[in-house]
Amino acid sequence: MISTVVWGTGNVGRLAIRAVEAHPALQLCAVIVHNPAKVGRDAGELGQLDRLLGVEATDDIEAVLAACPQAVVYAASGDIRPDEALADITRAVRSGAVVVSPALYPLYDHLGAPPEFRDPVLAAVAEGGGSLFASGVDPGWGNDILPLLLSGLGTTIDVIRCQEIFDYSTYDQPDSVRHLVGMGQPMDHEPMMLMPSIPTMVWGGQIRMMARALGVELDEIRETSDRRALDTTVTTRTMGEFEAGTQGAIRFEVQGIVEGEPRIVIEHVTRIHASCAPDWPMPPDGGDGAHRVVIEGRPRIEVTIEATDEGENRSAGGNATAVGRLVGAIDWLIEAEPGLYDALDIPLRPATGRLGRKQS
Repeated sequence: MISTVVWGTGNVGRLAIRAVEAHPALQLCAVIVHNPAKVGRDAGELGQLDRLLGVEATDDIEAVLAACPQAVVYAASGDIRPDEALADITRAVRSGAVVVSPALYPLYDHLGAPPEFRDPVLAAVAEGGGSLFASGVDPGWGNDILPLLLSGLGTTIDVIRCQEIFDYSTYDQPDSVRHLVGMGQPMDHEPMMLMPSIPTMVWGGQIRMMARALGVELDEIRETSDRRALDTTVTTRTMGEFEAGTQGAIRFEVQGIVEGEPRIVIEHVTRIHASCAPDWPMPPDGGDGAHRVVIEGRPRIEVTIEATDEGENRSAGGNATAVGRLVGAIDWLIEAEPGLYDALDIPLRPATGRLGRKQS
């Protein structure tokens, strides 16, 4: 059994506890928390399981890493604390652990990552012998392994378009939704997510990885964006009220330009309420969110994935798929050489040993 730590127990971490517990090759050995109120609580409770797991949460990072766990699922956010997340991750890699994490978007495509992100991780690998695989949903499997897998079914490919179409009122992370994405902010406020170069920082690595796998040279990466205001004030279940006239929807594209044309496109259509920008793309079933890949060519291929968890919540479902991809890679990484890996390195494998398996 591979001794595995879950670091962080928020929207991603509680799902990671469940994924580690369900995996037949992994053994949950510790849970690291930042909130003092969670210290001493059982992992089963924090993971919203219906039983205790006998693993108490701790904030003693040094003691957990000193025990030399084989793997760490780093589930703490890196969106608004990238320096701290990078320091935590390199600390775990330096301890010799295989680390998987959705934090730190620049490391999703490590070959194109800025030196300030890549170099500390490589130094930690060299010093401690650990590994890192960073990935998610979008950016993540929704615009790397899924579209590339589908492209193999085509005869000719004209354009690959990856879409995330989501109602962010289901996304229980108010700081990110209101401040990074800008929902509920005045229309003369420029949200950080749409500032020039930021979309490319987050999704450009996925464009580069797809281009690399498809064997094409990129001329450049371009960005486009649009925003819409709410016509009426709306009240959401998780984040309260959003006033009329404030930002209610954004739509942007990160485009990989090949021979002068956008050939590899990642598009986001994000709303805080379904009433905003109704003329923009909607999930095919009219629900709260979906990830879609459209391959224009012969044949034309379109695949939509809708994942739900925690009471039919599609944001939780999306997070759960990211966790499944990461946790499912741990045993592969244990057998691989120490290093920095991306989605093109690590195969998406069947859920061997998990069909019909009850969590114990």
